[in-house]
Amino acid sequence: MHEEGTHMPQPDPNSRLAAAGRIAHLLADELVQPVAPFVTDFVTQLVGGVQPLGVVFYGSVLREMDPEGILDFYVIVERLKDWRAGPVAREANRLLPPNVEYHEILVDDRLIRAKVAILSIDQFRRMTGPASLDTTVWARFCQPVRLVWIRGSEAADAILSCIVRAVGQAGRWAAVLGPESGTADEYWRALFAHTYGAELRVENGRRPRTLLAGQEERYRALLPDIWIADGLPFERSADMLTPRLTPGLRSRMREGWWLRGRVGRVLNISRLAKGAFTFEGGARYIAWKIQRHSGIILPLGPFSERHPLICLPYLLWKLRQAGFFRRRG
Repeated sequence: MHEEGTHMPQPDPNSRLAAAGRIAHLLADELVQPVAPFVTDFVTQLVGGVQPLGVVFYGSVLREMDPEGILDFYVIVERLKDWRAGPVAREANRLLPPNVEYHEILVDDRLIRAKVAILSIDQFRRMTGPASLDTTVWARFCQPVRLVWIRGSEAADAILSCIVRAVGQAGRWAAVLGPESGTADEYWRALFAHTYGAELRVENGRRPRTLLAGQEERYRALLPDIWIADGLPFERSADMLTPRLTPGLRSRMREGWWLRGRVGRVLNISRLAKGAFTFEGGARYIAWKIQRHSGIILPLGPFSERHPLICLPYLLWKLRQAGFFRRRG
């Protein structure tokens, strides 16, 4: 334990190794925490006869356990061809990962809905690594997640390694994007505000605070250990943390974030365009969202479900006839 108000010297190798061990232990323990039975039942049916390396559960339903919401999963495969998708979809996933699918599965007479992203393990490693210009994956996996399906111990280790990398990325950027001195909560809130901005996600200013709600102690424990494991000297005084970044390092990393912000916007616009062609079940997802938020039922036939772009003018006309565009708020 460091004395309060004292300068933290450059962490020695043993301290860095011990901090890395604490991080890995915390994250491994999180991964195996139980989830509601409807989640595991859904995943069992989703996977079917396919053998991915693992399925990771994350997002708002994990935090709130609301079966009426949309579940969020990442399916991690050894090779993209291991997942049931056509060659065009696989090539799109190779060029601009991840592909996203929408699934509806009946579990105990209740229709459960989920968005499912597909990544190969090599893509997962790359997108959680320090060279990645894409913030999308590591920003999600620095948050609490659950491993709800796994092929075996080697697969579990490979996925855990990626999640450790994601958490390290997040803590490293928090030191640069947060205040010069502040609480761990302030650093994490600053980080999530920046990652939402880089992804062009429309969220209100309370969203970063919501991500911490109920998990404050987890994030407070992680941040100092990330900095120690990363070899970043800092000072601690009570709850206040002050990372000691050299001016040169701070400048280089801020330039690096500027680049990631610009690239992130391009990537996410590109993913939206790609999703128009590769988002399996996307028409049903949009119809469900419209019904949930407006009460308007948008009928979909087999053709409009398979070809939403071709049928878009017709679908917009149906919405207009139903009064969707006259509604307020």
